[in-house]
Amino acid sequence: MGTGTALFVTCLNDALFPRSGQAAVALLRRLGVEVDFPPGQSCCGQMHWNTGYRAETARLARRFVEVFGGYEAIVIPSASCGGMPAEAYEAAAASVGDPGLARAVRELAPRVHELTGYLTDVLGVVEVGAFFPHRVTYHPTCHSLRARPVGDRPYRLLRARGRDRLRRTARPGGVLRLRRHLLGQERRRLGAMNADKARHVLETGASVLAAADNSCLMNIGGRLEHDGHPVRTMHLAEILARTPQDGPVPGLPLAGAGAAR
Repeated sequence: MGTGTALFVTCLNDALFPRSGQAAVALLRRLGVEVDFPPGQSCCGQMHWNTGYRAETARLARRFVEVFGGYEAIVIPSASCGGMPAEAYEAAAASVGDPGLARAVRELAPRVHELTGYLTDVLGVVEVGAFFPHRVTYHPTCHSLRARPVGDRPYRLLRARGRDRLRRTARPGGVLRLRRHLLGQERRRLGAMNADKARHVLETGASVLAAADNSCLMNIGGRLEHDGHPVRTMHLAEILARTPQDGPVPGLPLAGAGAAR
């Protein structure tokens, strides 16, 4: 086994939401973790896997092993991408007849951690020194419920800021789809799911919607913005990385009396 901790930022975060990766690094370093960012990292292969491109997924799995094989811990700020090594890589290796890759994946997968699991289970912390005096509701994404179950870890981390600032939505899961061209019936069904989720977010009275996956935040946030609602979306890492020195987020209402601490 190698040494050290590495961040796998994911291609979506790297391209569209770089602040989430930066926040994850800042948070980990504040907690005493020296985290590397290997520049050779690429996509986890989830979109390839979900659309049946097994050989392409195997190539990306091989790349993941090559880049991260020397680390004792790989932290991923995404439950969705974080589930790929355990969920799909071994099967992808088998589909191309590569037993060596399958063995390497089996050895590496236990060292891959979704961010909240790394904080609570590996570092053993819940209070991370976060200062975020705004009311937050958390969206548990499909993969965080199933492929890479994170349980109540995000809630425990958010509650540490103050219980009065966390609001649960009435219904979790179920709105992710990145493919743009959908058949009419499927488009209507997914649009209804997204509208339903947006309604539940608004019912909480929160000013911020958080999640462990930016892809889902992008989807729900797009609906909220389209409908003219002021709820802001933020990756969980961005919330946990803020300190008292940062102060409140400009433009966001405080959670109420006694919110700041």
